[in-house]
Parts: sequence; C-alpha cells; structure tokens
Amino acid sequence: MIIVTGSFIAKEGQIETALELSLAHVARSRLEQGCLLHSVHVDAENPNRLVFLEEWDNMAMLKAHFKVPESVAFVSRIAELADFVEPLNLFDATRLNG
Repeated sequence: MIIVTGSFIAKEGQIETALELSLAHVARSRLEQGCLLHSVHVDAENPNRLVFLEEWDNMAMLKAHFKVPESVAFVSRIAELADFVEPLNLFDATRLNG
C-alpha cells in the first residue's frame, strides 16, 4: 500500500474555493481503481491550510491517478490559489491485521 500526504496554504480569501475544489477532487479520486482512502482536512491550527491523506493499493495505481486529466487540472488550479504547496510525501507501507 502507498500512503500519500500533502498540504497547501491557501491565499487569503481563497480557502472556500480551495476547499470546494479539494472536496470535488477527493470524491472523484475515491472512484478510481486502487484508491483505498482519499481525504482532505482543514488544519485546526491554520484554517487556511488543507491537508490530504491518501492510501493507494500500489504505486502503479497512484501513478495512473497522477495522469488523470482532472487530477492534473486540480493541481494546476490549487497552485493558483495557494501561497505555499508542500511537496508530496509517499510511503510504502504494509497494513498490519491484528
């Protein structure tokens, strides 16, 4: 399983638009093959920061997600609305059942 984390800080006055776009992106991404979890959260300490947490079945499926035209458009639009975009963190993980 691949775990992805990332975040961005929206420009002043842009958080509502950024959150609306992010929620649509999350909902769309959840329908993609291999998506186990895709969520966005408002940072409790900085309400202009949105944090993403994703789980994907494998790297090939995550790479396919990155190539979806809507994902590319989302990243581009968020870059316009953000003061700062954190680089994505990718973790290869094994789920412990027990």
